[in-house]
Amino acid sequence: MSSFPFRFAGQDVAARPSGALWWPAERALVVADLHLGKAERMARRGGALLPPYEVQATLARLAAELEATGARRLIALGDSFDDDAAREGVAAALAAVTARVAVLWVSGNHDPGTAGAEVLLHGIALRHIAGDGPDISGHYHPKLRIAGRRVPVFLIGAGHLILPAFGTYTGGLDTDAPVLRTLIPEGLAVLTGRAARPIPLARRRRV
Repeated sequence: MSSFPFRFAGQDVAARPSGALWWPAERALVVADLHLGKAERMARRGGALLPPYEVQATLARLAAELEATGARRLIALGDSFDDDAAREGVAAALAAVTARVAVLWVSGNHDPGTAGAEVLLHGIALRHIAGDGPDISGHYHPKLRIAGRRVPVFLIGAGHLILPAFGTYTGGLDTDAPVLRTLIPEGLAVLTGRAARPIPLARRRRV
């Protein structure tokens, strides 16, 4: 599977087909919105029943990415767990996958209090929800409608880099949603899947 290398805020990075971001200078794999335990949380709260394999599937993909990149560091940009109870349920499996790397947890709206709100690296803020750029974030689970499907994408703008959700069972916000058009009025969407393929975003009206 081929990645898409690009430069953001003075740093060389690469969008991987899995939805993870590779940051060579930091030997870091950056992911957002794992939402581990979502199926269990929905069942516990009487919601729709999802197939109970999302934790295993997400962690298997994460382990494969850590192995493929040789990452020494994992940076998770919030909503790593779907709620506090889910975090407790997946702790052992997650620890096994991340045992050989240093892990930096950034907190999101689904996992408040588990980590710091943001971290600054090379002048880039790593946070869950985009703020003052330059920043790398998640939260919105951006998706692009193409060929009748909604495909998870990276969104790359001048001051914001928004990652797709890495979790197995996650919805998403269309790239034409007003908040995403405001954050990134022009730039690139990078498709995930078999290959990380860039698609230019036409200049979009700020709303």
